[in-house]
Amino acid sequence: MIEILQYEFMRNALIAALLASIACGIIGVYVVVKRIVFISGGIAHAAFGGIGLGYFLGVNPVLGVIPFSIAAALIMGVISKRTKIPEDTAIGILWVMGMALGVIFVALSPGYAPELFGYLFGSILTVPTSDIILMLSLNAAIIAVVFSLHREFQAISFDEEYATTIGLPTERLYLLLLCLIALTVVLLIRVVGVILVIALLTIPAAMSRQFTHRLSSMMFLSVFLCAVFTICGLWLSYAFDLPSGATIVLVSGTAFILYIIPFSLVSLPSE
Repeated sequence: MIEILQYEFMRNALIAALLASIACGIIGVYVVVKRIVFISGGIAHAAFGGIGLGYFLGVNPVLGVIPFSIAAALIMGVISKRTKIPEDTAIGILWVMGMALGVIFVALSPGYAPELFGYLFGSILTVPTSDIILMLSLNAAIIAVVFSLHREFQAISFDEEYATTIGLPTERLYLLLLCLIALTVVLLIRVVGVILVIALLTIPAAMSRQFTHRLSSMMFLSVFLCAVFTICGLWLSYAFDLPSGATIVLVSGTAFILYIIPFSLVSLPSE
């Protein structure tokens, strides 16, 4: 493992994996505890529209994802809170609209989009230094907001009705949490891609929840697990010449299955 760090692209990939793990481990806990996995998946897939917008405008597609994913998160949140449309219906509609807009923007863009596959399924081995700086900035913003509003986010995650009764602005906090999920999606796009983002948002957090119910402890453990999964997946993808994003997700999923099987067997009813 050490010898591959002599290559700059591997050093960049490792740094990107660690930065993504921090945001993913923190925000993923809120996603799992509040049970908003589906809306997180909707934000992730709608973000593809931002990638297409970036290609269309001739800028870094990641820069196009930031405003587009935040807008998608806010629209989904407002619709789910203020209309009678079922939440899963609204998410599904915006999910496919974002993907469709991305396809149209790419089709309207001059030339060919050679990196499109990497944004869909991850391309951590091609992360440039500029993206690492962007990821570092997004991480700092996410950590700052979570540190400032940790108690408020904890309240709406475990019992939103109680948080409302004690006077917390639950709707605004919920929308802000969705925006943080959107920023985390931006961080993860380079690592596992739009299609596979939901795996890293949920698997490490779901595993950490089996060990503790304290939110801060879950976050630290989730960050650690996410880092282990991404680094192991990165090394395996390099060693066996496999797609990095898919390998990271398979490592995560395999670890979860191997962890959960013994508990499933123990809980089986005896004859």
